[in-house]
Amino acid sequence: MKKLKLVLLILPFSIVLMNCNSTKKGAEYKAVEKKISYNNDIKPIIANSCTPCHMPPQGRKEPFENYAQVKEHIASIIERVKLPQDNRKFMPPVNKKPALTEAEVAVLVKWQEQGMQE
Repeated sequence: MKKLKLVLLILPFSIVLMNCNSTKKGAEYKAVEKKISYNNDIKPIIANSCTPCHMPPQGRKEPFENYAQVKEHIASIIERVKLPQDNRKFMPPVNKKPALTEAEVAVLVKWQEQGMQE
């Protein structure tokens, strides 16, 4: 009798666990994942963190003033913003602008992964 009660108690939980599949949740999450675009998401980060050094006419570095230029340099931008702040190649320079937040860097990376939509 006790075994029957135990089985009847465990059975509903095992059915629920069998129906909880993390890969299903992952697929659903990807379906609603936000598409990142240059105009809405990337351009404000670049404008805030890369001016005036990369914005002509004041800028004397690679220009990042439009979609094509940022798309062309996105790999090096991501590489440099991820460097330790004491690295001389870190961007933006510590004495000029604050470092990008982890969330901003994640947006740049995700944009690159998604194919760099304009």
